[in-house]
Amino acid sequence: MKINQNTVLEGKKVVLVPYTSAHVPRYHDWMKSEELQRLTASEPLSLEQEYEMQCSWREDADKCTFIILDAEKWSSQKASEEDCMVGDVNLFLTNSEDPTVGEIEIMIAEPSCRGRGFGKEATLIMMFYGKHDPVGDATNSV
Repeated sequence: MKINQNTVLEGKKVVLVPYTSAHVPRYHDWMKSEELQRLTASEPLSLEQEYEMQCSWREDADKCTFIILDAEKWSSQKASEEDCMVGDVNLFLTNSEDPTVGEIEIMIAEPSCRGRGFGKEATLIMMFYGKHDPVGDATNSV
């Protein structure tokens, strides 16, 4: 979704950044996991197909996708953004008449990052963002 292309949402544990082509290689590696494919009802894609999917999601008016970063790693500036990736969170706008109605999906892809509250915080941030910033002009700490 283009409305979040310049949006960064910061929490205490996670930072949400727009899903860009720079994230695709790591995301593609995650999605090779049979466990993640099963849990997300996904089919394996080629790297080229993954890039195409990222582009289509960026253009879709009803999908808003962020990559979830480990805030501690990200704030240190010593790690690349790709090295800070832990998962993704998506907001699907399901009611064109009411932009506060939607569906949230979350994936903590890095096994070592599960059970640490990253998913909970990312979900709460995304709920707040979906309700309070529907035009997508935020660079916020939530």
